[in-house]
Amino acid sequence: MKLVISLCIGLTAIAFAQTPAPPTLAGLPPDTVIAEYDNGKKLTAGELERFLNVLTPQQRQGLMHDRKQLVERYLLMKKVSELGEQDKLDQKSPYKEALESYRMNMLMQAEIQKVSDSFPIRVEDEQAYYEQHKPEYEQTTVKMIYVSFSSSPSTGPDGKKRLNEAEAKAKAEQLSKEAKGGADFVKLVKENSEDETTKARNGDLTMSRSDNLPEAIRTVAFSLKPGEVSDVVRQPNGFYVFRGESVSAKPFAEVRNEVVVKIQRAKTAAWIDTTTKELNIKPVNDQFFSAPTTQSAVPTPGTPHTN
Repeated sequence: MKLVISLCIGLTAIAFAQTPAPPTLAGLPPDTVIAEYDNGKKLTAGELERFLNVLTPQQRQGLMHDRKQLVERYLLMKKVSELGEQDKLDQKSPYKEALESYRMNMLMQAEIQKVSDSFPIRVEDEQAYYEQHKPEYEQTTVKMIYVSFSSSPSTGPDGKKRLNEAEAKAKAEQLSKEAKGGADFVKLVKENSEDETTKARNGDLTMSRSDNLPEAIRTVAFSLKPGEVSDVVRQPNGFYVFRGESVSAKPFAEVRNEVVVKIQRAKTAAWIDTTTKELNIKPVNDQFFSAPTTQSAVPTPGTPHTN
């Protein structure tokens, strides 16, 4: 669970990282001065490291790509925020309320993280969760033929004319029919499939239920028995024909870290639900709670806007 705060100068975002902090910048001792600024003030490796340590690994990596720009932006943020304090902006609306909200939100996320990390999770719990949710860790291996189509007449890289949708569908349906009739599926892949990656593996493709797949492909792929050939599956740029090979579950050892995270999330969600119920919230103003949702003043696309 992470808290993200956007910085107005577009520098980066502050977040609770889930991974241990990396070593000090370039192996430098924390008190090493890496830059001087503003008439003799000093920026140390330790100060910059403390700033970087609350970023996500991706944010940190992006900023470290240009270290000169990182130092410039950090010191600009520091200088301008100090000017804001001198102008007492932190005591004026809406900045005062925003800072209070950020602080409350950050403490909330920190407490939730502390609670989540404190839950004891035994190996027996992990194995029980895995067995109860085994279908989630299923993976299927299929062989695949892909036939693409184009909405406008064109020629592919090989100089061949691209098929339109009707032509591609007819070709894919014929390939499905031949495969169901006993034709060599690998031969059909080699001669017809346009997906070079799977074609190089004789059409083999392994998919997990948790993969980001189109639902139509997921449904068909996991429903096929070994040796069974699918009907044609349409997608935005082409048609697929699948043959089932095998269905199995990923081994517990392979998904153990994922299982731990899911158990932690479930326990944390239950704790949040319990804590919310303990608040014993009782609505007392019917007018507020029964008022209709405020509609956005922004017109929807295609809707005329009148003044």
